[in-house]
Amino acid sequence: MKRIDITEAAANVVRSLKDKHGELIFHQSGGCCDGSSPMIFEKEDMYLDESDILLGVVEGVNFYMNKDQYEYWKHTHLTIDITEGRGASFSLEIPLGLRFIIHSRLLTDEEQEYFNNPN
Repeated sequence: MKRIDITEAAANVVRSLKDKHGELIFHQSGGCCDGSSPMIFEKEDMYLDESDILLGVVEGVNFYMNKDQYEYWKHTHLTIDITEGRGASFSLEIPLGLRFIIHSRLLTDEEQEYFNNPN
């Protein structure tokens, strides 16, 4: 079971960015710029600490979320998508005239049980 997924359109953009920039990392902080939009960076350009939680891997890219932001999203399944338009962040897709967005839905009872009971 996965907590995070990606649309084919967004996956195509990630593959293109990986070809150009190498290893990447997704992060959703809930902080400045585009707020809670997922952002993608070159792996060495993103500093992670104990306040970041690994939610999963999409297209070979780790997706992290800040612990405070996770409290708002912990009951949801997330899907990364892409849309036209320029975001206000330093995310690598911005110069392409695109930005990543998140679609969410509530976890099913089965998913809740799986993610919230480590046994």
